[in-house]
Amino acid sequence: MKHAVHALALLTLFILTTSAAEVGTGASFKGPTGLQLYSLRGIATQNPPKALKQAADFGFKLVETAGTYNLPPEKFKALLAEHGLKPVSGHFPYDRWKTEPEKVLAEAKAIGLQYAGCAWISHKSPFNEDAARDAIAVFNRAGELGAKQGIKVFYHAHGYEFHPHGDGTLMDLLIKETNPKHVTFELDVLWVVFPGHDPVKWLTKYPGRWELMHLKDLKKGVKTGDLSGKTDVTNDVPLGTGQMNWPAILKAAQASGVKYYFIEDESPTVVEQIPQTLKYLGDVKF
Repeated sequence: MKHAVHALALLTLFILTTSAAEVGTGASFKGPTGLQLYSLRGIATQNPPKALKQAADFGFKLVETAGTYNLPPEKFKALLAEHGLKPVSGHFPYDRWKTEPEKVLAEAKAIGLQYAGCAWISHKSPFNEDAARDAIAVFNRAGELGAKQGIKVFYHAHGYEFHPHGDGTLMDLLIKETNPKHVTFELDVLWVVFPGHDPVKWLTKYPGRWELMHLKDLKKGVKTGDLSGKTDVTNDVPLGTGQMNWPAILKAAQASGVKYYFIEDESPTVVEQIPQTLKYLGDVKF
């Protein structure tokens, strides 16, 4: 209860000191900042309208989707609009991209997305070159189809792609072999740091390829260098309280050409943590 009261106080202070249209921004960080709705899956699976109201109450105007909670895409789009939320991008399962990309893109269009992608390539561990090349073909094909619909296809890096390959990693292969005209990438900061890499270096190495970013911090003390792509959700902590060097990362992201930033917090205390994250983004200086 004490934490909930503190979170409410932070949120109230934040709303009083900045306009809702500029949520998650400040003197240095300009966003635009949205919310990955997967953050509120615990609420949304039971009550989608309640989850969307929570997102709006935080001050968000932009969201990234992760399913429609058994609602038809058109109805989900209308529900988002009722709560003043604009869907910018969305995640869809890899196997659907592989077998029915046209249907995925039709759903993305019905929801009103500018970007449609996925966050996990189906594979047997460890991730290998064959799986990477399979994904490259899937994304290139989907990207061509998406371009005809005015939708950009993207892949969200999830940590297991950093296995060594040639003079780089399989992540390098995914970026180099996908068509930059049709396929872009989403850099999830936690899933770059957790396998032991530096987000700043990846943003600098491939300017223009990272159009989307997940803002997510990793609890201090959690060991990095893990290529599984999996960690306990309680390791997601409010921005500025974990391991990441956010001033350097956000500065590099702006220089690299990131167009949209989405807070993703998978922790069970997400409702208490998001106001802390928003306050941090408003205060951070670089």
